[in-house]
Amino acid sequence: MRKLIAATVFASILAAAPLPAQGDVAPFVVEQSGEGFDTLAEAVGAIAGGTGTILIAPGTYRQCAVQDVGRIAYVARQPGSVTFDGVACEGKAALVLGGSGARVEGIIFQNIRVADENGAGIRLEHGDLEVRETLFRNGENGILVANDHDGAIRIEQSTFSGLGQCPENAGCSHSIYNSGSGTLSVSRVRFERGTGGHYLKSRGARIEVVDSSFDDSQGRATNYMIDLSDGARGTIARNIFVQGADKENYSALISVAPEENGNRSAGLTITENEARIAPGVDRRTAFVADSSGEALTLSNNRLGPGITELERR
Repeated sequence: MRKLIAATVFASILAAAPLPAQGDVAPFVVEQSGEGFDTLAEAVGAIAGGTGTILIAPGTYRQCAVQDVGRIAYVARQPGSVTFDGVACEGKAALVLGGSGARVEGIIFQNIRVADENGAGIRLEHGDLEVRETLFRNGENGILVANDHDGAIRIEQSTFSGLGQCPENAGCSHSIYNSGSGTLSVSRVRFERGTGGHYLKSRGARIEVVDSSFDDSQGRATNYMIDLSDGARGTIARNIFVQGADKENYSALISVAPEENGNRSAGLTITENEARIAPGVDRRTAFVADSSGEALTLSNNRLGPGITELERR
């Protein structure tokens, strides 16, 4: 059933190919006022410090926007029909979010690369963030969170594909990197085909990753599936993990507090997951590598050959 859920998420996002905007409808319309704009930045500016929803017409857009204030929803009129391709604002991301909150729904972010090799589809600098039915592909980071961010992040029914790298002259990028202290919740999300770094890296004090899939079978030079860099409390449950052959680090699938013990990890629950190594790969690895020294709760995880449930480091 979980395999079917993951496949359905991926298929629903790609069901409609990007189409050009048609008719007399402006590409970007503020739902509350009905006012239309030719650029996303203009629509963001019209909402300013208020609350509003920007409805985005089908099309491929080579533009970006910065939200400094307000609470804004960015919503594709047809999920999977809106693509932001290859353009980043402030050398950061297609969407640079610094207001009180944002919601992103039904959008594709692709080919986002910047000079310092740390670009993202979304750069979250302040406020809460909700992401649904969205695809991040073929770039550096999918979502990158500022290190002084302390809001809540929730990602649902989305896909991260072909992301991440660890260049010698720059910091690593990842499919998701929550470098702030806020809570990260991930539900019914697919991670696949990583090109370096971790699939999910978080420094937040609380984590929830449920009903998701991490398919590393076509990954290249990837590291951990989940890296809780400073430790965390919360739940990792009912996920599917497949570790691929081409790894920069294959010593574990999930790593707890590999860098420092800035957060408590006692009671972190890792349960009812499935994990295996890709066919044709002969190695030994740990499902969970723990450097926190605290009491974790591991139960009912179904592990394939070559995978040890817990390794203390």
